Amino acid sequence: MIIKIIEALRIAGTAFGVFWAYYVGETPQEILNVMTPWVVVSIAGTSGLEGLFFGRQAAIEKGYEQGSNYQTQSAIALLSYGVIALVVYFLKWGTNAELTIVLVFMFFTIFSGVNHARSVIQDKNYKWANLNRPFLAVLLTAVLWYPVVGSF
Repeated sequence: MIIKIIEALRIAGTAFGVFWAYYVGETPQEILNVMTPWVVVSIAGTSGLEGLFFGRQAAIEKGYEQGSNYQTQSAIALLSYGVIALVVYFLKWGTNAELTIVLVFMFFTIFSGVNHARSVIQDKNYKWANLNRPFLAVLLTAVLWYPVVGSF
């Protein structure tokens, strides 16, 4: 149940961040500035916390192995994206720093989507998290496209 609550918070935080960024931002840079902490913390930050504190339940929900050191390392990496997104935002490091954390995060997100698709196809793992991740990665890429490309 806790994993479903975290997933709902992840989606709600991301949706609000995207809405708010496009609502208050007038330029790609302004949209990116608002969207970066909301999206990265909502997705990577909550995933990191989920993996560290509820790793066993999260692995079961996704149909993955449980208790792996790689799972812990992945959770720490995800949490670091969220923390650094907040550092970049609150210390006002600017557009280049925002682009950097978003591009690193998107690289992870896209290849995570590929990994989930592989799990569906190769391992026949039809858990909901595996089925939706490739589509969510494409959707997130589309949402971030304008502020990222427009900020270069």
